[in-house]
Amino acid sequence: MEVPGGTKEGRSGTTEAPVGTVSAAVQEHLRQLCLHEFPCGAGSWNKSRFLPRARRTWRELTPREEEAASPAEETVEDLLGLVCSPQSPWALPEDSSAEDRFLRQLAIRNPLMLKDTFLHSYFRSLRVVDKQVSLVDRGLLKFPRLEELVLSANQIKEVAAANLPPTLKVLELYDNAITSLESLCAHPPPALQHLGLGHNKLLGPQQSLYLTAEHWPNLVSLDLSFNDLMDLQGMVASLSTLQRLRLLVLQGNPLALVPYYRGFTIDSLARLCVLDDVTVSPTEKYQFRGLRTRGDLLAPEAQLVVTIGNVKGVPDTSVLDPEPGPQGPIITYSYYVTYDFVEDEGSERDEFPEVLAEVFQAEPSQEQLGKGAPEQAAGSEESVPMSLCPSAELEGSTVSAGFSSLPRSTDSAQDLAQLRPRVDPRLFPSPGTVLFSTSRKPWADVISCSYEMQHTLRGLVPLKAFLLAGTTVTVVEEKILSWPEAPPSTDSPLPARKEKVENKKEKEQKGQEGKDKAAKGKTETAKDQKGSKKKRDPPKELHQDPPILKVLGSGLVALEPLLVGESLVSTLCNFGVIRTLESDRLTFLRDSRSKKAKKWFVEGDYHPEPLTVEVQIQLTQCRSAEEALRILAL
Repeated sequence: MEVPGGTKEGRSGTTEAPVGTVSAAVQEHLRQLCLHEFPCGAGSWNKSRFLPRARRTWRELTPREEEAASPAEETVEDLLGLVCSPQSPWALPEDSSAEDRFLRQLAIRNPLMLKDTFLHSYFRSLRVVDKQVSLVDRGLLKFPRLEELVLSANQIKEVAAANLPPTLKVLELYDNAITSLESLCAHPPPALQHLGLGHNKLLGPQQSLYLTAEHWPNLVSLDLSFNDLMDLQGMVASLSTLQRLRLLVLQGNPLALVPYYRGFTIDSLARLCVLDDVTVSPTEKYQFRGLRTRGDLLAPEAQLVVTIGNVKGVPDTSVLDPEPGPQGPIITYSYYVTYDFVEDEGSERDEFPEVLAEVFQAEPSQEQLGKGAPEQAAGSEESVPMSLCPSAELEGSTVSAGFSSLPRSTDSAQDLAQLRPRVDPRLFPSPGTVLFSTSRKPWADVISCSYEMQHTLRGLVPLKAFLLAGTTVTVVEEKILSWPEAPPSTDSPLPARKEKVENKKEKEQKGQEGKDKAAKGKTETAKDQKGSKKKRDPPKELHQDPPILKVLGSGLVALEPLLVGESLVSTLCNFGVIRTLESDRLTFLRDSRSKKAKKWFVEGDYHPEPLTVEVQIQLTQCRSAEEALRILAL
């Protein structure tokens, strides 16, 4: 290994390693230690200590410490103070390793020892973290006593086992881009006890074939967390050959999302002491006994239950609307909560009546509609999704309070783009997800959704990606305008002369019969007015406009805890205060007449409740072998 001192060639004449290799990163680290610069190394500040031996023969019997130093030179104690004092500009950072501090002090006491051979034999642990390393080169074989190698947070895609020192006991490759273990298992270090491969891109059932005692006979600890491993049965079958394995981490993989994951792993690996950083208790071993024999019957699918409780802090917008006239409109409001969930390719859409909207087709782009089309305003509140409104209702009618009537034809694509309804993107699901909705509820101070939905998913890899991204919860207000149906037109074409004569005769006959019944009818009418109320006209049929949707609040719910061992995510989504003093005062006045209102707040002490939604998402996990089999039967 080169001890840095030059750009192309070191002090010992060794050329630098290629950029992006482990050797180059080690060389750069040693260069930053400044082992050959003041106050370390040899120079004008201590040259009398390193004079040629031919000029010091008559002083060989005199200890060097007792020699009189030049006034321009520094003593060893002073130089050590410069590298050890926290206030010194030559001091190392506080988080520096003990090995780095030792090398700096050795470079002051005896800098002539810092040769390549010494450095190679000195290091027992190398930590090269976040140094943009992409290749594990053969330079590591120069470290004959290396036992620990940490290469986390780099860009390594594969590791050639032939380039690793055979003395390694700990190898950590966290947060890299490793996709396969084939090259690492060609001739791995036989004495390796801990292998850390978490947060990589291992995918496919064939990876378990490289995790056997044939390749890792002394492995005690294995971390495969946060990869894309799916075959739990195959993985456990391979790991069962590792007789010394005691610590195992598999959380964050799709295979850990199935309900029986922990129980099946514990029952299959009897010698395991810690699984996913949780100690395996004797009670767990007893509860899950015999589950390994049912592995062929266990379906590789995950189950999650979404529960949405009460919604609070919703303003009553209806109090701001005018009273409907005889010609309408009659305005109704309803409220519901939506959330997006990962789309399972193997599920039937008809099984979920709560599905509000599936993955929508992409709408025409701005380029297709004209470059002059204005973009949607970021603060738009009301919108009408095109998928929820028939196209016939959009033409020649008012879509929402902010939209004008659409003409029958447009002169250009730019005009068409300007007249398109503005759609709030929060009303649509994210790519690859399905939008679920609670049932519509009328306004109340506390809206109880009482919603619960169980999702059974076979696509475990997409589910893991969805849990990392989280779900978006949205509170929506739906406003519908209803209008009375227009009466049929009284205008009709003139009838023929023959029809006129026949109608005239019929009218005369009916007129005579009417006169005979007039007297009798007056008496009956008088009795009816005294004995009962006059019958009301039948209700008129109403025509409803497309719904006007308004997003009251929307936010992201983090679901990553479900990947790290938690079985429940329970949160109260707080979207802030959206109620106003005016609407709350009108609501109070309305409810006070119906004797349903609470005591009104004191003027100046108005503290409205924020808009909140209770959300729970639970990942089903079995607590016993019997429970796992019961879930399977369902």
